[in-house]
Amino acid sequence: MKTKAVRLYGKNDLRLEEFDLPAIKDNEILAKVICDSICMSSYKATHEADIHKRVPRNVAENPVIIGHEFAGEIVEVGAKWSGEFIAGEKFSIQPALNDPNGPVGILSAPGYSYGYIGGDATYIIIPDEVMKNGCLLHYTGKGYYPASLSEPLSCVIGAMHANYHTTPGSYIHNMEIRDGGNMAILAGVGPMGLAAINYAINRTDRKPRLIVVTDIDRQRLDRAALLYSVEEAAKNDIKLLYVNTGAMEKPEDELRALTGGKGYDDVFVFAPVAPIIEQADGILAFDGCLNFFAGPAKTDFKAPFNFYNVHYASSHVVGTSGGNTDDMKEALAMMVSGLDPAGLVTHIGGINAVIDTTMNLPSIPGGKKLIYTHIDMPLTSIAEFGERGKADPLFAELNRLCERNNGLWNIEAEEYLLKNF
Repeated sequence: MKTKAVRLYGKNDLRLEEFDLPAIKDNEILAKVICDSICMSSYKATHEADIHKRVPRNVAENPVIIGHEFAGEIVEVGAKWSGEFIAGEKFSIQPALNDPNGPVGILSAPGYSYGYIGGDATYIIIPDEVMKNGCLLHYTGKGYYPASLSEPLSCVIGAMHANYHTTPGSYIHNMEIRDGGNMAILAGVGPMGLAAINYAINRTDRKPRLIVVTDIDRQRLDRAALLYSVEEAAKNDIKLLYVNTGAMEKPEDELRALTGGKGYDDVFVFAPVAPIIEQADGILAFDGCLNFFAGPAKTDFKAPFNFYNVHYASSHVVGTSGGNTDDMKEALAMMVSGLDPAGLVTHIGGINAVIDTTMNLPSIPGGKKLIYTHIDMPLTSIAEFGERGKADPLFAELNRLCERNNGLWNIEAEEYLLKNF
């Protein structure tokens, strides 16, 4: 079978190519990719190429397919896995295989390390190690984009599970955010911050009493408040506040005041900016946990931290990079139950838009860029559908469907796109 895919050959060398896939082996699965959400990690891998820890050193001779936040349909199942998977069912993939036998060892991942599997392709061959490690996940919900976005959602799920607190007088670490505590999500209205808000206000097993979301951009804060309202959070007995720290004279003091002076039990930092880390440190409560979620681009990134409080106030720091398979299963289950991650998506495009989008991702405003691999379509902001619709009836209908859904991407719009573009 032929596939069309975007492959990485070296630093800043991405190519959209059509080539033949070999026949699958008994321990492999042939699948059709429907959509892929482009991640900043793909940008980093593209700019680093053979020095990236997940990319093979011989990528120039053996190019890899990029994209690791994808979903689709199974087409053909090898005999080994015929009892667990069937043709026609939907899937998502946990890219962090943690398999020492992969192309680059334990860090091997679809979207970085393989020649025949990645999200920016029309058809792929799923290798044995994906199934062997339980990383090919069933999805029974509506549409495809929720399954594609289960990977980024799993990252914030993993971050919240990784936080911990201690019991005075013991050395036991109690994993998880503090139930009924105060939470701050700093620089929290980018795509991943929005995912964190969505998850935190919809959990039923554990929830904070107060969530304060900060940014310095009033427009971005207002959009977040429209997507995930204080009224919706209140239904789950959570007080949600959106705060513009750029308008504050003394942000740390004013943020602390919102907790009655106690501080925050769980503080999540969603931008690799030293002053934000200092701010997070300054608002921690006793036994507070600072989660440094944002991945810095520089290997020597540092920020000051109050070690007096580490000693006397039990301040502690964690950092996570991605979620594990259980986190993705939790994300998929929440989506099947009705959680919609559409608020993360601001742009839609076809496979022809992958290269420019990936290469220039940091300079493209907005949230997630969602690619449908079986169509050609320029990367287009959902907010621009109406203007494009004046000359193109296809965009006019997409605009109508999104406007009916508060300006957000949705299952109906996806179905229309797949059928008509």
